[in-house]
Amino acid sequence: MKSHFVVDLSDGQIVVSQFLVREKEIRTSARTGSSWLQLELVDRTGAISGKMWENFAALAPTFEREDVVQIRGRVKLFNGQKELTLEQIVPALERDYDLSDFLPHTKYDVEKMYADLCAAVVGVKNPWLRRLLTETVEDPAIAPRLKRAPAAMTMHHAFIGGLLEHIVSLVGLAAGVSAHYPELDADLLVAGVVLHDIGKIEELRYGRSIDYSTEGRLLGHIVIGICMVREKIKGIPGFPPQLASLLEHLIVSHHGSHEFGSPSLPQTREAVALHFLDDMDSKMGAVRATLDAAPYAPLDSVWTERNPSLRRPLLRADKFLGIDRQPGSNGTPGVKEAETPGEKDSPRKDDPRLFHG
Repeated sequence: MKSHFVVDLSDGQIVVSQFLVREKEIRTSARTGSSWLQLELVDRTGAISGKMWENFAALAPTFEREDVVQIRGRVKLFNGQKELTLEQIVPALERDYDLSDFLPHTKYDVEKMYADLCAAVVGVKNPWLRRLLTETVEDPAIAPRLKRAPAAMTMHHAFIGGLLEHIVSLVGLAAGVSAHYPELDADLLVAGVVLHDIGKIEELRYGRSIDYSTEGRLLGHIVIGICMVREKIKGIPGFPPQLASLLEHLIVSHHGSHEFGSPSLPQTREAVALHFLDDMDSKMGAVRATLDAAPYAPLDSVWTERNPSLRRPLLRADKFLGIDRQPGSNGTPGVKEAETPGEKDSPRKDDPRLFHG
């Protein structure tokens, strides 16, 4: 059983635990000529660099990338980052670990999210779109992968169940936007939300790690998704070809520009709305992941590490404002309130901290 997770490691700590090997390389210093075994070790809470300086030549061939290993080592800080100096590495037997310890997973109930998605599909009024969506999300060859697939490798919702979490989040956003802009075709927008990333169930592999499949590398999720949707439409006699074109346009344009991989620019109201909703949800997912990660050294810093997709670090505004955030009863972060209204530290009505969302 795994005893230590990356997020809990601290400087100087002795660690005896299991990790999944994401990267493995023997490196040699050009300056000194000395060599060492360089690993990237991961679990469901994050990744940490591991270095073995001595007696690694005989150990290195005993395990490969995506293997789980039992390590003994010590945590130290190097250039402000935690890393492990490894003393021992032993390949772990499958019966001795739970693979779920090594892949990040959505914090939400997958079956509840899937039920919410199915309810949104039932609510679609257009009979053609409702049938297409129903036959897609309830397809026994699709549903299990839809529940498990990540939405990306690293950019956003890069965890097991991330694609479903992303879709269900967008369903809620689309409902609000459609109510605000009644000129939008709400059914078409929901169909675009559900199907825009459906190709990711084939684009990505998510067994022992998250990586691209061969088909994903060659074609990408947009092309794969179009092929999947066209195949489904072929099985629905009389499906209006114009409606099919509008739906396919949502899929091929949802990245918003040629630069980011869309074969077509958004050219309908629904396509423009889908692109911006998708972009906002992906960026907020990246923000959430960055703020939830271990703080940048020094440990009391109000700044996160640089997020590569956002190309910037983020300010931990709650810490900057002196607000102690704790998980709320619903599993989401909440603001810790004073024990009594008269307590000295209770914020006044004009306290700027009250404006922090």
